[in-house]
Order: sequence, then structure tokens, then C-alpha cells
Amino acid sequence: MLWQMKGHPNLLNDTTIIVDTKKQYISYKPKREDWFTSFEPNRVAVHLSNNTNEELLNPRQSFANHTKETKWTRLQMIYFASYAMWNYINIPFVFANSDYEVKEMETWKENGETWKRIQVIFPNHIVTHSHKQTFYIDETGLIRRHDYNVELIGNGRSSHYLYDYQEVNGIKFPTKRRVFARLEDNTSLQPEPLLVSIDVTDIELVF
Repeated sequence: MLWQMKGHPNLLNDTTIIVDTKKQYISYKPKREDWFTSFEPNRVAVHLSNNTNEELLNPRQSFANHTKETKWTRLQMIYFASYAMWNYINIPFVFANSDYEVKEMETWKENGETWKRIQVIFPNHIVTHSHKQTFYIDETGLIRRHDYNVELIGNGRSSHYLYDYQEVNGIKFPTKRRVFARLEDNTSLQPEPLLVSIDVTDIELVF
């Protein structure tokens, strides 16, 4: 729904993603297109097959005065998808960095389960949805839900669910992600509207 609302419903379908774990960098390569992207905190770019580039510098500033209904350019869409996916893939491992503040909260009950909750305050140099985010952890230690307010979309309250974990080289990754609106009572508005849907296959780690 979000991609349609912002004017780019199929831009990043069927895409290979390369994610750096040591710095905030990510690249998308759609399998049916002749371009790829690069993202760093202060620059997002599309690299074309004829060796020309489209770029947007200081991309977050370009969202000033946007509303939930404002359409995005292609580069704005790529910026949003890039910083979001970088965080999704690198969480929770980045929390070991002392720049992140982690605080335990009271437990949360959902669908007959009791989940631990932690609040994480992100460092200013990390591009992410919002400075403060909440994570819900089940009895096996897996993150099941991730809450944030999306600053670039009018601080929209979101609940992001993680499913179908797959183990790769001893590390477990969720392969399905579904994002729904979060209500004032902290429950999520399910099953509709589905705001974002992400399915991941063929995960490979390069050391």
C-alpha cells in the first residue's frame, strides 16, 4: 500500500540487495532493470548502464513539508527503502554498539504469547525511521514485532511483524515482514490495511 500511495508500486520488486554491516551502505539491483542503486546517509543514487548517474544529496531534507499524501520521486523512494532495509537487516546486531541506548520495558501480551520489550534510542548519525523504537522478543530470543513512528510519513505509527526465520551460517533472519498501522492503545490494525510487505529469499553472508 505504501509504495502505491507514494507513486512507485513496483519499483523494487524482485531485487537483489547488498547490505554492508560495518557502515550504513546498501545497494538494490532489480533483476529486470539495467540500473542499480547506492545509499549512504547523505547521498542516494541510481547508476545507469550507460555510466550516467542520478543522485540526490542530503536526501532527508527533500522530505520537508511532506504529508502522508505527498508523492515521492524515484530517488526519494529508494532513499526510504534503503535506510529502512539497512536497519532491518542489521538489527539487533548494531545494538552491541555503545552508541545505542537499550532499556527493558514491561512485557506485552499478544495472541496468547508474552513478549519481552526493549526500547532502543538510536544514535543521531544513524538514518532510521525514528529516534526511539520498541522491539518485542519471544521466549526463544527472536524479535517478533518492531514498533516505530515514521518521521518521513507524518510520524505515522507502525507495527512491523517478523516471521519465518531462516538460519544462515548460524544466524537467524526473518524472511517475511509485514507492517501495519499501530493504534493509540498500542495494538496493531490487522489484517488490513497492509502497509508494507517484504519477502526475502536466498540469503548469503560474505565474510
